[in-house]
Amino acid sequence: MKKLFSCALITTVFFTFSQEVDPKNSASFKPGEGFTFQLNNGDYQFQIGGFIQPNIILSKPEQSELQSRFNVGRAFFMLGGKAIKQKISFLLQSDFSLSSPLMDAWIAYHPYNWLTISAGQKQNFVNSREMLYREDRLQFTDRSRNNQIFNKTGREFGLFIETKFGKKIGLAPKLSLTSGDGRNSFGVDSRDTDLGGFKLGGRLDLYPLGFFSEGNDLFTADLKREQTIKLLIGSAASRNFGASDAVGEGHGVFLMYNSVGKIQLPNYNKLVADVLMKYKGFSMLLEYTNATATGLDLLFTDDLANTILAPTQISEFLILGTGITGQLGYVTKKGYSLDLRYDLTHPEFKLNTNSLLNEYSTYTVGLSKYFDKNNVKVQASISRTQFPVGASVLGGMLMVQVAF
Repeated sequence: MKKLFSCALITTVFFTFSQEVDPKNSASFKPGEGFTFQLNNGDYQFQIGGFIQPNIILSKPEQSELQSRFNVGRAFFMLGGKAIKQKISFLLQSDFSLSSPLMDAWIAYHPYNWLTISAGQKQNFVNSREMLYREDRLQFTDRSRNNQIFNKTGREFGLFIETKFGKKIGLAPKLSLTSGDGRNSFGVDSRDTDLGGFKLGGRLDLYPLGFFSEGNDLFTADLKREQTIKLLIGSAASRNFGASDAVGEGHGVFLMYNSVGKIQLPNYNKLVADVLMKYKGFSMLLEYTNATATGLDLLFTDDLANTILAPTQISEFLILGTGITGQLGYVTKKGYSLDLRYDLTHPEFKLNTNSLLNEYSTYTVGLSKYFDKNNVKVQASISRTQFPVGASVLGGMLMVQVAF
């Protein structure tokens, strides 16, 4: 961490002095975009920025005492850049509220304005729509309960191809090939090798009424108040060939074996569909997620091949089932926002009481005030989660976000 901030400080000082001695170089600061340094009349651009999100979290299970805690939910530091003539960009992004802070580390090549090829660790677009948004761009204080259960951070290491075509009607096909073990996927040292195979996925987004205003499809809320109805219909599918984590974003959380005691892992498949609509401050987001497992024949839970995987037992290792989420929101011209959300889940093996995924429904109400677009905002939410068996849980969060 000290080395990273030292590098940022040296970069800042370097470009500050460069500006004084060379009129082709410049430096500027804009909230939300951080410090921007330009060399050779803008041929090379570097950005340093980030955001913090201190919060207060309240939780009260039914017939239990109120629990509370105060912490820094997220503390992001970002370093990015572009080489315009070379058509290359990069991003380094870390969340220092985590014990393993590295979130994004990728380099991208843009041979055409409709094609981007990226390599490294970044948010994979094969997840549901809300998981494609960076953590400072969420409509509520946090991602929906479904997205927290079916995903972790959404980051993966691999190769990503993104395209975008059209004007009046837009089309955006995307493909990815990743390690299948989530972020920081290759373990703690050279002996802790990648497990399973790879993960292959793709997404197709359709803009039947044309593209959103620039950058407005990177948020759920309609902060730019679209003057005509804009619609984004998307679907994605992926297969993780050999998952060793409950949602395929981890490394060696569990292991399974074949009949001769060699590691053999199940395939984890995910299908998602989503619809985003915006018009004059109003927004609607609908998401559907379905997760299944294949390759379960003759799997054993021990390396001696004594205990074969029983029917429905795979749900004790993988999150399997269906999740549905609906969000509605309205942002006024003065930056006040009222938002509503509903989450519903159906486990694939409902009768297995040991399944990782439980049946539940969650209602959430959110209030937000945007002071400087999305750069400075205060958000509050209150939610109630109801389980068919057992007590319900009432929760709340108050969060302040400052981007620099």
